[in-house]
Amino acid sequence: MSEQSEPAADDMEAPEPAPLDEQDQGELLRIARIAVKQWLLSGTLPPGKPHRATLLQPASVFVTIHVEGSLRGCIGRLEADLPLYRAVMELAVSAATRDPRFLPLRAEEAREARFELSVLSPSRRVAGAEAIAVGTHGLVVTRGHRRGLLLPQVAVEHRWDRETFLAETCRKAGLPPEAWREDDTLVESFTAQVFGER
Repeated sequence: MSEQSEPAADDMEAPEPAPLDEQDQGELLRIARIAVKQWLLSGTLPPGKPHRATLLQPASVFVTIHVEGSLRGCIGRLEADLPLYRAVMELAVSAATRDPRFLPLRAEEAREARFELSVLSPSRRVAGAEAIAVGTHGLVVTRGHRRGLLLPQVAVEHRWDRETFLAETCRKAGLPPEAWREDDTLVESFTAQVFGER
């Protein structure tokens, strides 16, 4: 999945995002859909901002779009440097129009699209493979300028064990599948609150 950001410094402890209740989740999903709809119509983002405090807090987030059950775009960011609602707006548009694996979403496709959001915790260095819980943790593998990230749900969808998950995250970074075993490779994990449109 495409994303952009620099890995968090080891000595920088980012705050955990506040849990999102059903109202928060519903509003964020509406924000994602409305942002894409308006962007496809006018090339602009909707004005204004929500009143709910949880949506104004900075957070890391990924936006995934499916059309007729198939992946159509996924873009996110590790930096928690934008208010959550604004990050969702911008990343929804990016997932719809700038994921290099797909052609930009057309207006007629957008009506059939289903949005899924993954709000990420701060990433933490992994001491060893045994510390990774498949289905709970997502992974970030970094070596030099290469980095790969896979969300927690990816391992579940593919029925990977933890070593396969590590190997596939290395491949995502353009590294050999066993690179996670090497001292110069940084492996970090995170959790995510994942929710989507039914």
